[in-house]
Amino acid sequence: MASEGRETLGAMESSMSTLADATTVTLRPIRPSDAGIEQAFVRELSDESRYFRFMDMLRELSPQMLKQLTEIDYDTHMAFIAVVDEPAGEREVAVGRYVGMPDGAECEFAIVVADRWQNKGIAWELMHLLIEAARTHGFARMCGDILASNRKMLDFVRELGFALAMDERDPRQIKATLALK
Repeated sequence: MASEGRETLGAMESSMSTLADATTVTLRPIRPSDAGIEQAFVRELSDESRYFRFMDMLRELSPQMLKQLTEIDYDTHMAFIAVVDEPAGEREVAVGRYVGMPDGAECEFAIVVADRWQNKGIAWELMHLLIEAARTHGFARMCGDILASNRKMLDFVRELGFALAMDERDPRQIKATLALK
């Protein structure tokens, strides 16, 4: 963990959120030890949710992808997960992340919420954490490529203040951009 990231995350090691249905969800940075729950989370997504997130029909994360998604530097690559406590341990129900682009001014975000946990406000909270972390780490813009058929995500980012533009290279995608400064 980068020292600046550790300082910034000190107060955010874990945050509890109570959903409208009274379920308690913990929001926290992802850790390398979360590889198992991350793999289970991706496996349990519906085909549509996996496709909208990865723009691919993958069913399982490769060891390399799993490492890349859970072993992050908390500065140029940040990820927060939402977990619930179950008798067998923590269950991941959502993940949001950003990865810094080579120019250092922009970061790309991705977010996915397990199907049965959608429409409960988890994505909203994760995105606010990501946006604040990206600002704290000096990024000027946050962007994301969203499939044009993913109307729910397009409406969501529009509500957050992202500007939407057709991707000139691929008309199946919309580029969402949020100014952070």
